[in-house]
Order: sequence, then structure tokens, then C-alpha cells
Amino acid sequence: MSDQATASLRYAVLGAGPSGLAAAKHLQEQGVQVQVFEQQADLGGVWNYALPGGRVYASTHMISSKRCTEFPDFPMPEGWPPFPHHSQVLEYLRAYAERFQLRRLIRFRHTVTWLEPHPEGGWLVHLEGGPAERFDGVVIANGHHRRPLWPEIPGNFAGVAFHSAYYKTPACFRGKRVLVIGGGNSGCDIAVEAAGVAEAVFHSTRRGYYYLPKFIFGIPIDRAGEVLHRLRFPLWARRTVTRALLWVSVGRLERYGLPRPDHKLFQSHPIVNSQLLYAIGHGRVRPKPDVVRFQGTWVHFADGSRERVDVVVYATGYRLWFPFIAPEHLNWHQGRPWLWHHVFVPQWDNLFVAGMIQPDSGLFPLVHWQTQAIAWFVRRQAEGHPVAQRLRRRKQRVGPQYERNDYLPSPRHWIEVEHYGYARTLRRLVGRLRRGY
Repeated sequence: MSDQATASLRYAVLGAGPSGLAAAKHLQEQGVQVQVFEQQADLGGVWNYALPGGRVYASTHMISSKRCTEFPDFPMPEGWPPFPHHSQVLEYLRAYAERFQLRRLIRFRHTVTWLEPHPEGGWLVHLEGGPAERFDGVVIANGHHRRPLWPEIPGNFAGVAFHSAYYKTPACFRGKRVLVIGGGNSGCDIAVEAAGVAEAVFHSTRRGYYYLPKFIFGIPIDRAGEVLHRLRFPLWARRTVTRALLWVSVGRLERYGLPRPDHKLFQSHPIVNSQLLYAIGHGRVRPKPDVVRFQGTWVHFADGSRERVDVVVYATGYRLWFPFIAPEHLNWHQGRPWLWHHVFVPQWDNLFVAGMIQPDSGLFPLVHWQTQAIAWFVRRQAEGHPVAQRLRRRKQRVGPQYERNDYLPSPRHWIEVEHYGYARTLRRLVGRLRRGY
């Protein structure tokens, strides 16, 4: 297949994390000239522990198994454990960049300060401390773990408080009374780590959740879930089977002092943790409801109880944040961008977002298909192919009025996707673009 149609195109990719690397790889394969701008001194994004933008702590392991997380065209080493350490994930991303000759495309320590449409077409990319550059198109792959979300809680806390984004080791908890706010995977991990060194640990969640063990019948739980997907079990059947397994392996959460979930299984982002219930059962972590106010070093909870604490960790997630582009260019409504398949901007044919999803399994395979779809759409546009025109018409209809989301109504789930169905949709899209119909 000739690359003549795309040979003159120049695309900027913002970010050299997993999404940016995948975007650079697939655009390059379609003959597009690619320039990656990375704010940090190295690649890896949130997986690079040593960088200020890294969001992993010393003990972080993947919560999705390697077979459900690896790029489809670049498997993780056979000898690695089912849930690799963050240092192995970074090694894997570096090997991916080496295998597909991506490092030469990256300009490190280059911060994009602003994007704007160029009057003659394409996009003007403004760089901190340097001249602006014009590109035919842009793929935004800056990630969505950049700007911590801080809840508004009345009162003033007199102790030490920080967001989980800045947590690295449990040394800061030694001998302290610690409160972790937030029921996501990071909050559960940090509560467990604090339990090993702290005087007391309290874990505040606003509702009950389902806690999935990492292994079931000796295999990673997400791989067991894949079996149900491949057998085409409908959602209600997958819920029934998984609830039965949790009943046997975990039991009733109320017996641990945890609130009963107020939603159906799979209506919230999965919490995969085999240690939290163990720590609660041994009294090392004490479950607590919502925080209603602070008073010095005292924390008041929704059930009327109060505890004195020295350290508060906000494991309360992140805001979607794109400070380098005007919101209207990303079809921003009701607090977030509305994109077709979370990738395609309705009003622009040369602006895309990669990785702006929160899947219930591994991210890398989904980013693989997202960026393949981007690259093929760019190619078909350059060729003037009718399939590109059909896609344009579809993506222009995206908006709040077409929202279908079965997850809990919270900002945390705005970009949540069920990985199996989402990947199937993207694969079909790539197939249509490849075949041209």
C-alpha cells in the first residue's frame, strides 16, 4: 500500500506515555511524519516513578493482568508475573519505543502551552520557551491523571494532608493516625500500606463497593472474566456468576464492617484488591463513612463518630484537564469533552484524543485500537476516500443528548468503558476503515 497520500502530513502527538507512544507508532506506520512533545525528561507517563508526572508509588503493581494489559502486537515477557511491578511496565514501554523506533520522534522537556487552529489549516502548537510550530493535525495524549481532584470538606484540618498523586512510600505514616479518603484502587492500596506502619488507619468511603480478589481459581480475575465475555454471556449473567464467586470467596461485606453496595455489580469502576479485607479483618484498617467536617485534628464522620488523625490522604481521583486548548475545540459540555468513541472530536477532522478512558481492564490494548482508528482515518481522509466522509457525519452527531452510560452518575465514571465491548467497537471501526466501506 502506497503512503504517498500521507507523506506530506505532519502530526503532533502530545505526551510520550502509553497513549502517545501508540499514536506515534500507528501514524508513522501510515506514512505520516510524527513529532512527539513530552513535558518530562523521559517517556512512560504515569508509569515512570522517577518523574514528577509519575503517579505510581514504590509498591505499585498493575491491577489488570499482563495478558489483559499488553499491546496486542507487543506481548509482555512470558517469564513476568501475572501482575507486573511498575518498573517492569516502564521497561516494557521503553522496549516498545525501541522496537518501533519511536524515541527518535520524541522531544523531551518540551511543554505545549497552547493549541489553536491555523488560519490556513492545521494547528499551531505553541511551546514554552520556543517558537510555535504548525502541524496538519494533533493527537492529544496527555493522560487524565494530571490534575488531582480535591473534595470540598467543611472546616480546617490541622495535620498533614496530601493527595494520593504525590504518595510514594508508607514511611510518612509511621507511628501516625492516618485517614485515607476514597474508595478507589489507590485508596485501598494506600490504606493497606499504611496499616503496616501506622498507629491506626481509617478508610472513608462514601458508599459500599464490591471488592474483587486479584486471583480466582488460581488465575487472574480479569482473565476469568474474559472467558465469560468470549462465551457471550449477557451482562445479567456475568453479574450472576461473579456475585456467586464473590459470595464464596469474600462473603457478605457487612461482616467486615463495610457498607452494602448501593448499586449493581459492574456499575462502578472495579476495585481489585486481595489485601484490604484481610487488613480490615485484623483490625488494622477501620472502615468509615463520608467525612462531614474537620475540626483541628479531629475528623467528624456521617455516622456521628469522630476520630483524631495526624495525616489525611485524599485518594479522590483526578479532573479531566486540558489547559492548553480552548474548551470549545474539544466539544466541552457539562464538565467534560464529548467525543465520538472518546477519541474523535465532532467538529474537527484533524484533532483527536487518545487514552481519555477509564476501562474496567487494561488500558494498552484499547489505546492500540484507538490510535489505529485515528491513523486509518487520517489516511483515508488524505486519500479522499468515501469512508472518511461517512465517519465525519457520524461523529458530528455526538453530544449529551446521545449519552448512554450504565455507570454510577459521578465524574469518576464519565469516561468509564466496558473494555470488551469497547474494544470490539474499535476493531470494527478499524476494519471498516481498512476495507474502505
